[in-house]
Amino acid sequence: MSLAPTKPSTTAAPSNADDVETARSFARSYERLQAELGKTIVGQRRAIDEIVIALFARGHCLVQGVPGLAKTLLVSTLARALDLSFRRIQFTPDLMPSDITGTDVLQEDVETGRRRFEFSKGPVFANLVLADEINRTPPKTQAALLQAMQENQVTAGAHTFDLPRPFFVMATQNPIEQEGTYPLPEAQLDRFMFMVTVGYPQEQEELEVLKRTTGDAEVEIERVLSAEEIIKLQDLVRRVPVGDHVYEHALALVRATRPNESGASDFVRHWLSWGAGPRAGQFLILAAKARALMLGRVYVMLEDIEAAAAPVLRHRLVPNFNAEAEGVTVEQIIDKILLLAPQGAGGGERLL
Repeated sequence: MSLAPTKPSTTAAPSNADDVETARSFARSYERLQAELGKTIVGQRRAIDEIVIALFARGHCLVQGVPGLAKTLLVSTLARALDLSFRRIQFTPDLMPSDITGTDVLQEDVETGRRRFEFSKGPVFANLVLADEINRTPPKTQAALLQAMQENQVTAGAHTFDLPRPFFVMATQNPIEQEGTYPLPEAQLDRFMFMVTVGYPQEQEELEVLKRTTGDAEVEIERVLSAEEIIKLQDLVRRVPVGDHVYEHALALVRATRPNESGASDFVRHWLSWGAGPRAGQFLILAAKARALMLGRVYVMLEDIEAAAAPVLRHRLVPNFNAEAEGVTVEQIIDKILLLAPQGAGGGERLL
């Protein structure tokens, strides 16, 4: 999807000159970031856009896709381009919470002979953490990571340790292999800002993948942004002004997903058991703000909300038996909700 600038809204709210210039710099930096990622990642533009939006909105991503689609390569390349520390955790049935967060280790002072416990930090203490196949580990271990995501802290005994900033988790799960897995409960799914779906590449893209990955060419990734610059941009996302009509539109979309809501559409009542909660509205606004900045704007438009609707809502809607029997997907339900939304529906692009 194109990141070409859109026509300015007549309801745009003003911002100070520094923020305007920072937004323009952000848009230029994102173009450079795309170029660096393109050195190793072929295609997957939509997934890249959504992952970067979540990062700058201080959210986390659940990525769903079959093996071999460069999910690990994507996040490791992103870490290199942004000069961030990166750790990968392979989730397995025997993984313990302490394998993620760390644990107290008994240490002995060679000079005095005294012994004391020191906390040994786990792999979660990194800027970018890849939780590979998160649904392969039991709920207790899943909860340890999700708690760290929510609180940006790890507690061990009487001590609490802050996680590094910025802190971003990308968890993956395989949609086709369910034996021996522990699906994430809806309450835990709600902790993720986006669910990003990664599909098979186009024919020409896959041909390019074959050429790149079977040769001996070395790829050098240049740094685009530092951790301090990312934090500054994350703070700027929070300051992007939002008009009341945008808040109302986001709220209307979220409430339109709830089958028990008064005035809910017949198809929502027929196909959904549960709709999205209040966190979905918060993430819609934050994602829209980040998207606006990536396009060089310091104001949010209705199309920014609609662009974020699918990744924000797809893991928060619970289809019922009717939807399954009729072959109706969550994506189709979201499209229908957007089509019937009262303001600006269907006018914005679905992705960046």
